[in-house]
Amino acid sequence: MKGRVSETPGCRSVVVAALHSDRGSGSVLALAAVCAIVTVATGGVAVVGAGAAHARAAMAADLAALAGADVASGRAGGVPCDVAQSIAQLNGAGMTDCHQNGTVVTVTTSTPYLAFASTASARAGPPGG
Repeated sequence: MKGRVSETPGCRSVVVAALHSDRGSGSVLALAAVCAIVTVATGGVAVVGAGAAHARAAMAADLAALAGADVASGRAGGVPCDVAQSIAQLNGAGMTDCHQNGTVVTVTTSTPYLAFASTASARAGPPGG
């Protein structure tokens, strides 16, 4: 019979034993463990990066609001929101909003991270203002 392999009882028992064996499963388990560790580490890096982007946005908003409030109070020259925008840019953030109410300046900044943006707001002015 051309093209057919004859089965013998001895051959079948070897195949069945090989299918039910645990031999080689350690490699599969090690690969699964490495994949899990890489996935968790990648997620951790993403979370840390997002936290850093938010901290950068918050710092830029704080400094921009303080600079704008200095201008609004007359301690420095210029236009409060223009000065706030330049300070935000110097600190690696874009200013998305700025409001001046007397000597109080409120600034919102944004920093990009991956496909997202992290935003933060800050308000500065004299006490009770």
